[in-house]
Amino acid sequence: MKVIPIYIAGGISGFESPAAEYKQRPLSLDELLITHPSATFIGKVQGDSMTGIGIFDGDLVIVDRSCTVKNGQVIVANFNGEFVCKMIDLKRRLLLSSNDAYADVVINQYDDFSIEGTVIYSIRCHDDAVNLCSR
Repeated sequence: MKVIPIYIAGGISGFESPAAEYKQRPLSLDELLITHPSATFIGKVQGDSMTGIGIFDGDLVIVDRSCTVKNGQVIVANFNGEFVCKMIDLKRRLLLSSNDAYADVVINQYDDFSIEGTVIYSIRCHDDAVNLCSR
């Protein structure tokens, strides 16, 4: 990831800004959003099953594999060969959507199921002209 330096600067020419000595260090999204770099991946959401909790089609999710999964958390899982982003009900072995248009999914013993990690952040691209999220 490219680090973008952000500095405080004055706007009056000919005079040094009183804030010139208070330069900020570079802003790193890695440092802000990723606690366990070797156990973290980013995925792009497809579908609208999680809109009730603010995760929309096209959003990016940051997923941490090192977190212990707790009941009710948003996870990314491999369910019968398909990656899904859902809430997990560990007690009843269910995958839950936050959109009433989708039914709960029972995790049966014969299903190929593995939790890939816990969603720790979601990121939404608001400007279609920028189109960063489609890369």
